[in-house]
Amino acid sequence: QLQLVESGGGLVQSGGSLRLSCAASRFTLDYYGIGWFRQAPGKEREGVSCISSSGGSTNYADSVKGRFTISRDNAKNTVYLQMNSLKPEDTAIYYCAAGRTGCGLKTYHYDYWGQGTQVTVSS
Repeated sequence: QLQLVESGGGLVQSGGSLRLSCAASRFTLDYYGIGWFRQAPGKEREGVSCISSSGGSTNYADSVKGRFTISRDNAKNTVYLQMNSLKPEDTAIYYCAAGRTGCGLKTYHYDYWGQGTQVTVSS
């Protein structure tokens, strides 16, 4: 069973920073594009950022451009999402996902999902 585990969520004040991690077990992330998604209560899951398997291609939702940075360390089998200048509207459960179709911000690009980590930004 392929597993992804997110960590790094928590409670932070508006303007603060968090770094989320997405670690894989039982498989290597080298050949997978990775996406970060988030879902707030009562809202649909939305794509936040993605990175191709090589790390050479990244993409961001307009709402997080200039504030979030995605990166990967294949040696550690981990993908990161650095989140700066956080806003209350960033509050959500954040999920990482792995797929073989490159870098995309739609859920159908991905086959494997983690359980999510809660991010709460207070005003």
